[in-house]
Amino acid sequence: MIEAEAINHIMRALADPTRRGMFERIATEGEVSVVDLTRGSGVTQGAVSQHLKALKQAGLVLERPEGRKVYYRARPEGLEPLSAWMDHYRAFWRDRLADLHSVLEEMDP
Repeated sequence: MIEAEAINHIMRALADPTRRGMFERIATEGEVSVVDLTRGSGVTQGAVSQHLKALKQAGLVLERPEGRKVYYRARPEGLEPLSAWMDHYRAFWRDRLADLHSVLEEMDP
């Protein structure tokens, strides 16, 4: 069974557009410091830290302290519960749409 609690954390974390943007930036750039994420974001350093905390608690990012800076990198395996959940429903809808296609063909040969 798919772990509902993990999916809830991931969905909650990615539901916020600012947080989702940060996650995408981290995933794209590889490793990003809090300072770099704050710069040009229009969000305060405190808000960036809170968003990163939510991403970390959801298992989507890892942090690496280096001196006074903290660097974040994406944790792709953190998306696995969400991916499994989507795969489950993808199969469900694929089967239902195939059934609908068959019914429509029978109705209009």
